[in-house]
Amino acid sequence: MLKRHIDAQLNQWFDRDGRKPLVIRGARQVGKSTSVRHFAHSRGLKLHEANLERTPYHNEMFNNLDVDALLAELEFSAKAGSFEPGKSLLFLDEIQAAPGALKALRYIHEEHPHIAVIAAGSLLEFTLANHNFSMPVGRIEYLFMGPMSFSEYLEAKKETQLQQLLRNFDFSSSVPHSAHRRLVDILREFFIIGGMPEAVSRYVANDRLEDALRVQSSIVETYRDDFAKYARGNELHNIHRVYDFIPSAVGEKVKYSRIDPNTQSRDLKKAIDGLTKARVLTAVHHSSSSGIPLKSGMNEKVFKLYLLDVGLMNRMCGVEHISTDLLGTADDFINKGGMAEQFIAQHLLYLNRSDETPCLYYWLRDGRANNAEVDFVIQAHNRIVPIEVKAGKSGTLKSLHQFVLSRKVAKALRFDLNPPTRMTVRHQSSRGDRITPVEFELISLPLYLVEHIHRLLGEAGVKS
Repeated sequence: MLKRHIDAQLNQWFDRDGRKPLVIRGARQVGKSTSVRHFAHSRGLKLHEANLERTPYHNEMFNNLDVDALLAELEFSAKAGSFEPGKSLLFLDEIQAAPGALKALRYIHEEHPHIAVIAAGSLLEFTLANHNFSMPVGRIEYLFMGPMSFSEYLEAKKETQLQQLLRNFDFSSSVPHSAHRRLVDILREFFIIGGMPEAVSRYVANDRLEDALRVQSSIVETYRDDFAKYARGNELHNIHRVYDFIPSAVGEKVKYSRIDPNTQSRDLKKAIDGLTKARVLTAVHHSSSSGIPLKSGMNEKVFKLYLLDVGLMNRMCGVEHISTDLLGTADDFINKGGMAEQFIAQHLLYLNRSDETPCLYYWLRDGRANNAEVDFVIQAHNRIVPIEVKAGKSGTLKSLHQFVLSRKVAKALRFDLNPPTRMTVRHQSSRGDRITPVEFELISLPLYLVEHIHRLLGEAGVKS
């Protein structure tokens, strides 16, 4: 069974005084159910599991809100015996199939607070958006979950030494050349396999790329089937149109006319909203980045899109036509398309608090002259940090110069394929008729260190 780092968060939740029911939110097949089962097993808990999609008769039972009768029914159907305080876990899977269950979480907690309850759902956002009952605000907790990270992929491959190297790296040391090359090779591999747990499991079990691709194809089609659950006719057509278009345009500013010139922008926007609610897509909005929080400067009309997972992105772009030799020999494969940006985006989304809706921003100055775009902008240690992503080993920093000049930040971050470095950048930047000197520290990290940026930025002097 693949181990996810969500275990630590589940342990903290379970051991917390005043623990509330926990709702895990994330796209289908990111491993929510498997993670809960692994957690229950690791803690020696009796797992009372009910899949509400497979047992529709439970829906009426939840609507009645007779908590004692409900728990008796769940005890019997789960075949795990009676609930024991501190020794049992009630797991309501696919909770979106029984909307009354969300409401029932409040009453279970109020009448039986000793019972640990976790719920999960793959299309929960649609239930939350369309519910006609009062949500148990303040009586439940959320945990957001994405695909497997690169460090989890290393763990699945039993690359313990490399994991330890990344955890312990600081700027007083260096990454051995052989380790760097090995990490870049595995990174290239991750770009194809991605972080969907079943695809990873199949690949690491027998080293067969075709097995992982087969799983990816199944996931892509499962998502298509899901769309039909909440859309019909032209609306479903628009969702499919967006779904098919985005993999080839990851990281580009969304222009509705490029997606479909014959469909009204408001209809395409509705399709994009549906896919982001399902967490198949993530919208990264422009922020003026004038101050913290970044959301205060967000422009909802200006955004770019990323898929859930880099492996699914490549699968949808036709990776089945690529030779398996690419896993170990094609140095230029990593440079194609928006793979590097997609990789960074899906990791940045889940680096902050897991109990808050994941969000991410970028910066754009769009005009006839002096256009500039910074791939991502994050808040680290209460400071604004711009991030540029380079798929290879080189690239210009023109946009970073413009951002530093206009927002007066002292440090910037770049991801590429080079070993880690820190350097002072000095540049003469033109602004109108004036030439203004720009100076900042550029922290350059290899793509594979993305999960460690908050620690490394702290070491580099980005402080509150």
